[in-house]
Amino acid sequence: MPTTEEKYQKLREDLAAMGAVAVAFSGGVDSTFLLRVAHDVLGDKAIAVTAASCSFPAREMKEAQAFCAQNGIEHVVCQSEELDIDGFRQNPKNRCYLCKHELFEKIWDIARARDIGFVAEGSNTDDDGDYRPGLMAVKELGVSSPLRKADLCKGEIRALSKALGLATWNKQSFSCLSSRFVYGETISEEKLSMVDKAEQLLLDLGFHQVRVRIHGTLARIELRPEEFGKLLADGVREQVYEKLKEWGFSYVTMDLLGYRTGSMNETLAP
Repeated sequence: MPTTEEKYQKLREDLAAMGAVAVAFSGGVDSTFLLRVAHDVLGDKAIAVTAASCSFPAREMKEAQAFCAQNGIEHVVCQSEELDIDGFRQNPKNRCYLCKHELFEKIWDIARARDIGFVAEGSNTDDDGDYRPGLMAVKELGVSSPLRKADLCKGEIRALSKALGLATWNKQSFSCLSSRFVYGETISEEKLSMVDKAEQLLLDLGFHQVRVRIHGTLARIELRPEEFGKLLADGVREQVYEKLKEWGFSYVTMDLLGYRTGSMNETLAP
């Protein structure tokens, strides 16, 4: 089995072979690491492209813009409003496919306009174990997945990010706010805003990894089990409840199993 360092060197070699690349950049752990390595290897031939939409929190956009500015990386922000995609609001099981297909088509347009022959995204080997319809769009549109190709998992990416001095090495995992909705429940700007404000409140209170899943007007809060006590503490519990009620939630609950990726996929047939 190759070591983490050997995988890292393979990643650098694969990126160098591209010559130029447009990286789909969300500002998360994986895409930040990928963009940093691509820029280290290719310099100005590596650009970042970030999609702006109501399912992408303002804090994430600000962090993405700041990272590119600090590192001298060309950053293109394109409008990719998922709610305008035919069928997306109805939140079908292939919602992520619909979104990613449109997004990568737009990134390809940006890349071709700059004579860039590759588009890359930041999925890693841990993404192979969950329901990820967006990866079908990656395959169909010829988007590269350098981290998966180098056989890098999330833990290795965090370790390498720390070694490179990236502040994102221990950043909480994030996915678009639309993933907080039960399949089949209509996604709206109002409910996306409710989820965004609820998660921002929890982050501001010092919780590290959070999800606020929305079921109608019921909020199901997912936290790491070791942080359960903090949420239930006097003062915190009341504040969270009152603010979420103010923002439109009828009921506020805590998931007893705690945070896990893709919990909305648990009801899907195998």
